[in-house]
Amino acid sequence: MVSSSHSADTSHSTDSVLSLPLAIAHRGLSAYAPENTLAAIQAAHEAGFQWVELDVQLLGDGTPVIWHDAGVNRCSDGRGKLKNLDWDSVQTFDVGSWFNACFAGERMASLKQALELIARLDMRLNLELKLSPGHDAQALVDAAIPMASAHLPASHLIISSFDPQALRLTRQRDPQVHIGLLYDDIPDDWQSLADELNASSVHADWRALTRAAASGITSRGHKLLCYTPNDAAAFAPRWAWGVDAVISDDPAIFSEEDREPTLPNDTTTQGLPQT
Repeated sequence: MVSSSHSADTSHSTDSVLSLPLAIAHRGLSAYAPENTLAAIQAAHEAGFQWVELDVQLLGDGTPVIWHDAGVNRCSDGRGKLKNLDWDSVQTFDVGSWFNACFAGERMASLKQALELIARLDMRLNLELKLSPGHDAQALVDAAIPMASAHLPASHLIISSFDPQALRLTRQRDPQVHIGLLYDDIPDDWQSLADELNASSVHADWRALTRAAASGITSRGHKLLCYTPNDAAAFAPRWAWGVDAVISDDPAIFSEEDREPTLPNDTTTQGLPQT
């Protein structure tokens, strides 16, 4: 299993040091526990992973909860959209049985509950701000960022989002928090937003990432994280592009040996993939 103690370089943007592991547990240890639950956070901790990635959204009553989808149908026995539900109603839903019967009775976690567990276990968090079309970025940022910053030191927290406005509002709320730009495809003008927000990292879909984009990101001092590779062999060539960390459902499949450059037989030079 990968040790969670591996550290990368210091941060790009804030006074705090951002030390990343080789692999981060996506939505908690979601290969082995229901995603975005307290059980998935606990499972990641028990497996030796210090960093987890979680999603946060608002319920209709303004409660920030750890959840990925706009609705509850896929990952619970309930029905409906988050915007039409309140905290009392979602606490009646079983969010574990869909994954495995041994998780029956698991409940949707509030952001506060997740942060308290992460802090108690001395873990670190990449918190993704999830915004469906028409949702209020200001309300989510106001609910989530002060709470996250109050529970975790800056070196233990990355705030990421696909939504530039949510990240702008995040930076306004907290000048020190580490910000990660989240992309499906890296746009040509990514550096403009990174400079505006003093971003620490760029988080890219590993399937769409190119060597040229990776080089541009790492050469400017930003951390490069890739989501969501679940095949270590397929991902392996990208380590040579300077990737700092992966965000995976099953982080245990990755090891430090995966990203060590391949040596020729005479071991006199390091052979790296060519462009």
